[in-house]
Amino acid sequence: MLSSLYNWRTVLAFVAILIVSGTIFYSQYLAGKIAVEEKQKVLQRVEAGKLLVNDTSGISTQLVGLITADNNSIPIIQTDENDVIVAFVNLDSLRAAEDPAYLDNKLREFKAINEPVEWISPNDSTQINRYYFGPSRLLNEVRYYPIVQLMIIGLFIIITILALRSNYRSQQNQVWAGMAKETAHQLGTPVSSLEGWAEVLKEQPVDKQIVSEIQKDIERLKLVSDRFGKIGSIPHQEPSDIIILVNNMVDYIRKRAGMKVQFTVQTSNLTELIVPVSPPLFDWVIENLLKNALDAMEGRGSITIDIKNAGTSAIIDVSDTGKGITKNNHRRVFSPGFTTKKRGWGLGLSLTKRIIEQYHKGEIFVKHS
Repeated sequence: MLSSLYNWRTVLAFVAILIVSGTIFYSQYLAGKIAVEEKQKVLQRVEAGKLLVNDTSGISTQLVGLITADNNSIPIIQTDENDVIVAFVNLDSLRAAEDPAYLDNKLREFKAINEPVEWISPNDSTQINRYYFGPSRLLNEVRYYPIVQLMIIGLFIIITILALRSNYRSQQNQVWAGMAKETAHQLGTPVSSLEGWAEVLKEQPVDKQIVSEIQKDIERLKLVSDRFGKIGSIPHQEPSDIIILVNNMVDYIRKRAGMKVQFTVQTSNLTELIVPVSPPLFDWVIENLLKNALDAMEGRGSITIDIKNAGTSAIIDVSDTGKGITKNNHRRVFSPGFTTKKRGWGLGLSLTKRIIEQYHKGEIFVKHS
């Protein structure tokens, strides 16, 4: 499924590049044709003005009127021989009246875009008018169309990728839930059998301490089975004192960590901190964090658990004196299959993240290393 997702991304990106490239080339081609036509219209207007000077028949007046009426989109600024603005068309007249700099700014803009069309009076060669013109709205729309299209295609690709990713995560969640429930089911039969054998041993002349330890391990297996059974279903949350839960798990791990590891639980003078959690799953989270800390320290060092009340939330910092992880792996540590250990599946922290974020609506991250 992951490979398929990457293939879809590649195909979508390739199609998008083709579409945008084709559109850019074609829109630039159309923009070039429109620009030529607009320049021709400006030239026609100027040429008609030349005829108007020497024609007393009225035909030129009609011709200029037709050309002017036909040009209702190309903005033009007319200047004299000193480049002083004397007239303009197809620009915002109200804004020109209110803002003296409006026409000057437009003139500079038009000068940067096109060469002016000059008109020299046939009666006085010193009388020169220049016609500066800019792009019409249609020309701008054609030029900016590829950008709009690129944004639409980009949005489409983002939505498609998000949909594919959501579908992939949904399938991944189903696989996780299926594996977890099947594990719980498979553990059920041998655990029940072990409970029976433990009862038999109680009636035999054996060391009661041994039977007690066996019973503890059976209870541990039942807890593990219960945890796996809750994956994929909505866990029952109940108000619990997380200080007690953390201390209980620390006591459990301490007995198995050896004398060279020191555990410290800091509560900032809190006697209790009641939070709605699923105790079996919350225990699993703390256990995974402590075990990862032990692995990082390789059997010697200290682990500190700092519990704080942040008003609407509880904050639990777990720190250790281990070797740490590189910064580029801070996010990857919660990905399924990622591990720096020679042994292990790399699933512990992934499950931890799932329990915290999906089942308890919390957040878990590497603060620093």
